[in-house]
Amino acid sequence: MRKLMVIEFVTLDGVMQGLGSPDEDRDGGFEHGGWSAPYFDPAQASAAGEGLKDTTAYLFGRRTYEKMAAFWPTQPDENPMAAHLNATPKHVATRTLTSLDWPNARVLDGELATAVRELKEQGDGVLAVLGSGVLVQELIAAELVDGYRLFLHPLLLGTGKRLFREMARPQRLRLVDHTSTSTGVLMLGYDVI
Repeated sequence: MRKLMVIEFVTLDGVMQGLGSPDEDRDGGFEHGGWSAPYFDPAQASAAGEGLKDTTAYLFGRRTYEKMAAFWPTQPDENPMAAHLNATPKHVATRTLTSLDWPNARVLDGELATAVRELKEQGDGVLAVLGSGVLVQELIAAELVDGYRLFLHPLLLGTGKRLFREMARPQRLRLVDHTSTSTGVLMLGYDVI
């Protein structure tokens, strides 16, 4: 059975919005896009590469899918992340898209919780969720998340969309991995208990 892992880059105050570029996500007047760039180092690239080995499918929300589908298919296969993303099955939770252009991508059919449970039962390895903040909230509420792989940045933004928001009840986690990078990013692995 697959494990559903949420993989996110977050600030110390929990912001996940607009990490990649200044114009990535300006919702709510967010002006700090691209905040993760100064913190990138080879240890993060290595960790991402290791994570690819276990990932057998991806799950995206619509907005994250659209951003990624506009970039990754144009990247050369010499880039291991591009090669893996382009070749691996991708499932998109959307109420508005009916067809997808990115190869190996399909719209997730039916009610979210039921469809994701079926995806988890259909294979082995990891079903990885990247970005997709709204989707992650729904997956947490439905108790479908098996673990978190967080890249915690030593930065406080004070504003922006947060990874963890209100929850119906506390959720216990077990730390399974931790590594510090040269730029002060903590790479943390948690399993849901």
